[in-house]
Amino acid sequence: MTEDKMRLQKYLALCGVASRRAAEKLIVDGRIAVNGVVVTELGTKVSSGDKVTFDGKPVSGGESKIYIALNKPTGVLSSASDDRGRRTVVDLVSGDFPDGVRLYPVGRLDYDTEGLIFLTNDGDFTYKVTHPKHSINKTYEAVINGRLTEDEIVSLCRGVDIGDFVTSPAVADIIREEKDKSVVQITIHEGKNRQVRKMFEAVGHRVLKLKRISVGNVKLGNLKSGKWRELSEREIKILKGTAK
Repeated sequence: MTEDKMRLQKYLALCGVASRRAAEKLIVDGRIAVNGVVVTELGTKVSSGDKVTFDGKPVSGGESKIYIALNKPTGVLSSASDDRGRRTVVDLVSGDFPDGVRLYPVGRLDYDTEGLIFLTNDGDFTYKVTHPKHSINKTYEAVINGRLTEDEIVSLCRGVDIGDFVTSPAVADIIREEKDKSVVQITIHEGKNRQVRKMFEAVGHRVLKLKRISVGNVKLGNLKSGKWRELSEREIKILKGTAK
């Protein structure tokens, strides 16, 4: 399935084999094979159905798969590391797992956005959750300045131009209104950079606070800021599309 293709070095990194840069060297050195054929080209792409091996061993062989849901605080990066020394989502959980376990965030949340994000060492899971073709819903609770008009709600629901992209239809509901601000719940299935903030800006409102409260079938619930929990087997299967 062509649309699922990912660069081999990224796939190796997501599966916890090595960092992306180190994975590139493994490829060039001829230590990686795809479907039984050694590859040395960095442009090689693979899909979730390909069999990838490292020194003859499956990249997932013997490695326990980890799936966690984290309540990311604001001021934390949705990345595995940062060359400027800023705190990342991986920093929040690294002390809870043995040395050598490499976890990666699934998708991203803006630096100043809080809420639900997954971390895993399963590249297939990352494929399923992040690829646009799977259209997994993401629900946010936004505190905005002012009050939404009926026309503005309709615009959000139909899709708005956020500069370089016209959003797909969304679901928007007013949860609470105060004198000079409103709490709005909005559900989208895309993940463009700062998309929710840009959507509200497009209809004339500034986001004061933003929290992601669900991804697909997984809800943030009462998980405290900075804390995490393991995903249930049922949650994982539904997100991967293998539930019966």
